[in-house]
Amino acid sequence: MTIEEAQQKVDDWINTTGVRYFSELTNMAILTEEVGEVARVISRKYGEQSFKESDKEVDLGDEMADVLWVLLCLANQTGVDLTQAFEKNFEKKNIRDKDRHKNNEKLK
Repeated sequence: MTIEEAQQKVDDWINTTGVRYFSELTNMAILTEEVGEVARVISRKYGEQSFKESDKEVDLGDEMADVLWVLLCLANQTGVDLTQAFEKNFEKKNIRDKDRHKNNEKLK
């Protein structure tokens, strides 16, 4: 599935099953919450925190998909074409960071 298709699929779902989009501010708060859930899983799986019983069955991929879902909602609501934005972002990184990481002593 392309990013464009994902944006359209989310929009179709919102406008049928979901009734309507939450406000942009509500979705921003939800995005923050979902990113926090990803952080929680990663801090337990890859960091020093131990798992609680209720955390042991949490699916990292599903939590990441929740983040993507809300990001796609926000893009749809604000008129952002994420395919175009992502391509432009790559161009920026290829210019700005062309040698930056290669020359970073911390990464060698």
